[in-house]
Amino acid sequence: MSGHSKWATIKHKKGALDAKRGKIFTKLIREISIAARVGGGDPNMNPRLRTVIDKAKAANMPQDNIKRAIQKGTGELDGTTYEEIILEGYGPGGVALLVEGTTDNRNRTVSEVRHVLTKHGGNLGTVGCVAYLFQPRGFIQLPADKVSEDDLMTLALDAGADDIQNAGESWEVYTAPGAFEAVLQAVRKAGLEPSESQIAKFAENNITLEGQRAQQMLKLIDALEDLDDVQNVWSNFDLSEKALEEAAAAG
Repeated sequence: MSGHSKWATIKHKKGALDAKRGKIFTKLIREISIAARVGGGDPNMNPRLRTVIDKAKAANMPQDNIKRAIQKGTGELDGTTYEEIILEGYGPGGVALLVEGTTDNRNRTVSEVRHVLTKHGGNLGTVGCVAYLFQPRGFIQLPADKVSEDDLMTLALDAGADDIQNAGESWEVYTAPGAFEAVLQAVRKAGLEPSESQIAKFAENNITLEGQRAQQMLKLIDALEDLDDVQNVWSNFDLSEKALEEAAAAG
């Protein structure tokens, strides 16, 4: 958990870049469709769908796009059927990688992920080789200038949060998966809008990289996230302070 604040900084830079490239809508549409297919098209009854709709709205996706994605997921409209896929592997320095995606062609996705890993000093692993290192946790990020630490501590812990961390310009709230929705709703009822909220996957023990290996790892994750079929890349990668400064300067 210790490295997440650093890693979130890089992830947000990458998220903004994805939006510029127009990739984020494609990924969100797939995620909405799958969430609707699995849990139904009513976001009030489907927390997973509600969370991804919030992400879509934050990315300024038009309401019509969201509606059509839901209808494709529930079968009301024809469209490509996507399945969820999880691939496991390793990056430079033995960093564990968990790649979550959506695909209409599993063989193509596996081939693309394997190619990216090999090109950037990693390799695809077998099922179960690293998944055991990661645990799901709710993650809510809030601007630090919108709420004091004491007020957020009282609000979030009363709603069931496990921990709150100071990430400089933001607060990071962590919850058990089952408490995520209650904490998120409590935060919003208090008039606070998260800059990010999701059930993410974290490793308890991180591997710190610096220098060339750190830069190689950042390029690897960038390349994986650029793949249309890839939704999330989780790792136990942590940046050294020097590598963080270098990444921020290059951002």
